[in-house]
Amino acid sequence: MHELSICHSLVKQLEELAQQHNSHKINLVKIQIGPLSGVEPGLLCQVFPIASAGTRAEGAHLEAQIVPIRVKCAACGLEGDAKLNNLTCTHCGHRQTRIVSGNELILTSIEIDTTEVEHV
Repeated sequence: MHELSICHSLVKQLEELAQQHNSHKINLVKIQIGPLSGVEPGLLCQVFPIASAGTRAEGAHLEAQIVPIRVKCAACGLEGDAKLNNLTCTHCGHRQTRIVSGNELILTSIEIDTTEVEHV
């Protein structure tokens, strides 16, 4: 399951961002995942609590938005939706297309807590 290693990399990035913004806690993490990314969103959300345990992201909610597959046709130049196993142009049926979206795994935003922590 490579989702765990992906989550570890994500948590490392989150830790760096939280540190840059002097935050001790991350509350919300939003990502975009395309069907062609090779990442299973459900599994990623399941292993996130394991990967984030003991970090500033522990207890944070991971929100995954699924990005549709879109292609641009080399023949007619139009852009349109495509299916996972059928990347042909929906307008003219041409098979030479370029993927515009659907293969990404992007951290889009995080919500952090910047309130001061009192040390007793």
